Amino acid sequence: MDDGRPVVLVVDDEEDVVVLCRVNLEFEGYVVIEAVDGADALDKARAHRPDVVVLDVMLPRFDGWQVLAALKADPDLRQIPVVLLTARMQEEDQIRGWSAGAADYVTKPFSPLALSQVLQDVLATSPEEEERRRHLILEKLELLRDR
Repeated sequence: MDDGRPVVLVVDDEEDVVVLCRVNLEFEGYVVIEAVDGADALDKARAHRPDVVVLDVMLPRFDGWQVLAALKADPDLRQIPVVLLTARMQEEDQIRGWSAGAADYVTKPFSPLALSQVLQDVLATSPEEEERRRHLILEKLELLRDR
C-alpha cells in the first residue's frame, strides 16, 4: 500500500461517519483503512502502520481512551499521531484526550473539509512540535477549567 499517499485509519462505530470520512479523505488523496471498534482498531494499526489515526471515543470492545493508551504504550505505534473525533466536548474530556497524547481533538458534528485540514497539519508537524503544542493547549484548557 506504499504508493506515497498517506494512510489514515478511521475508527468509528457509526457507519455514516466512516463513509463521510472515507469519501472525503479518499478525494483528498488519502488511503483509508476502516475499523468499527477498539479491538479492530488495534489489530489494523498493528497490521497496516497508518500515518495517522482518526479515533472516536465511544466505541465497543475497547473505547477510544483504551485504544489511545494502547497505541501510545506500544513502542512500534506510539509515534502515530491520533486525532480524536468525538461528540464529547466537555473540557474534562478534552484535557483527558490531550493528556493521553492525542495530536488533535475534533468534535462532532464536524466538517469533513476541516478534518482533512487537521490531518494535513498533524502530518506536517514533527513529534517535538506536536508535544510542545499539546502542552500549550493543556495549559490553556486547565486555566479555563480553573476559572
